[in-house]
Amino acid sequence: MLSQRLLLALLSFLVPASALWPLPRQISTGNSTLKLARNFDIKISLRNAPKDLQDAVSRTKGRLQSDKLERLVVGRGGADAQAVRGGRATLSGLTLSLLDGAPVRSISEEAVVDVVSRSEGYVLHVPSDGSAAVLRANSTLGLLRGLSTFEQLWYDSDGTTYALGAPIDITDSPAYPYRGFMLDTARNFFPLSDIKRTLDAMSWVKINTFHWHVVDSQSFPLVVPGFKELSDKGAYSPTSVYTPSDVKDIISYAAARGIDVIAEIDTPGHTSVISKSHPEHIACPEATPWGSFANEPPAGQLRLASPGTIDFTTKLIKAASKMFSSKFFSIGGDEINTNCYNNDAQTQTDLAGRTFEEALDTFTQATTGALKENGKVPVVWEEMVLEHNVTLPKETVVMVWISSEHVAAVAQKGFRLVHAASDFFYLDCGGGGWVGDFASGNSWCDPFKTWQKSYSFDPTASLTAEQANLVLGGQHLLWTEQSGPENLDPVVWPRAASSAELFWTGPGQDAGAALSRLHDVAYRMRKRGVNAIALQPQWCALRPGACDLTA
Repeated sequence: MLSQRLLLALLSFLVPASALWPLPRQISTGNSTLKLARNFDIKISLRNAPKDLQDAVSRTKGRLQSDKLERLVVGRGGADAQAVRGGRATLSGLTLSLLDGAPVRSISEEAVVDVVSRSEGYVLHVPSDGSAAVLRANSTLGLLRGLSTFEQLWYDSDGTTYALGAPIDITDSPAYPYRGFMLDTARNFFPLSDIKRTLDAMSWVKINTFHWHVVDSQSFPLVVPGFKELSDKGAYSPTSVYTPSDVKDIISYAAARGIDVIAEIDTPGHTSVISKSHPEHIACPEATPWGSFANEPPAGQLRLASPGTIDFTTKLIKAASKMFSSKFFSIGGDEINTNCYNNDAQTQTDLAGRTFEEALDTFTQATTGALKENGKVPVVWEEMVLEHNVTLPKETVVMVWISSEHVAAVAQKGFRLVHAASDFFYLDCGGGGWVGDFASGNSWCDPFKTWQKSYSFDPTASLTAEQANLVLGGQHLLWTEQSGPENLDPVVWPRAASSAELFWTGPGQDAGAALSRLHDVAYRMRKRGVNAIALQPQWCALRPGACDLTA
């Protein structure tokens, strides 16, 4: 009997209906051609259907009309012309419903439910005889995920929208609850339109978490109520800011697409820009040579041993975390430079006989305590667990970024974790050195991380069965030293879709079989206004496997 992995790999080559991303956990197909009726409609079989579900249906109907993607085979849409002409069945409708007993809540409400409790599974049946297709789920969020799959079934041939492989039966749910993408909007600023376009693309491949690294040493674009001076003095310009209204807009836009927004204010490091409005709180502000005081310019860290700075920081964290509906909020904790504190007279005075680690523990307990008062779960980078002896709440989520080899050490500490390893998931790697006056420089995390590299990742490697339960999922990340609105789409897409499938379908899938489906993702994204890069010459995209190394 064929294993599920082998069966899925074969299907992705042989059945056009399996040109889906992420690949459903279970799928069966037939051999009939099904045309979409010109009067095709989607009906919601729910009393008082939430508006965001109605809006999602409207978007799906619009994309079914506007995608007009020709199948990626030699001859494109013309290759299926005879099958389309000969197809007798026409699909006139899709009916959405919730399973018996499922509560009727909006997609936006479901999107911010605790990550391990979210219900994203769905069941989709597309018959071959023209009778209505049926999509059922335990939640409106699951219905949204099913709609994104349904949209990917359809292609265009000379103005006719059609699907191959009917009847189609799909039972689907994610392998991991957390599937994310991180965007740094501090090193370079991104307008709301760019963030929203990214959120759209995320939703199409079932990414459910937007990790928003909104501020850093270089700029402070977030307008925090009660702390407006930070953005007044720290943003690149008066227009390069995210107001509370902007934040609400992004949260609402994301939630309606099934995406939770986790914001990050990194502390105590990566805070140089705060010195522009509060110099009393920052040690070694813009000190030079910067390489002695920070991992990248400008140098500057919160004076973690100062009672006044601790009070300022906890109030800032409280105010900022209140702006976001997510149950998670990141306080960072990475790349703390001890030399900065060793050379800061005020910090040395404030330590008053304590060690740096003791002061950091006090500081961290204060910031995590502030989050607890707001009902938030702390998210930190791995150093807070592996390099420092600080007290963290047991529910804290740790992002493992320096190396995938550190995952086991974090799991041994008993913390839940998210895979964010630079050796697999950093999208900025391989772009060459960005530091000036360094002609031979390369990016610190060379080489370029291809989609195949991230797709090959094993989320539970070196973990025991018990430790594997601590893995929430993973994410791609874009640090933007060399990225801006001009190249956002091609840097991110379709590479970030590889982790979307890895953490939805599960690891161990055939990368060779996946490539043809990922081509499909990129071509469809471009039809929808997302400038995804080509993965290969089009000659290869139209001939699956022909450009493999061993072909």
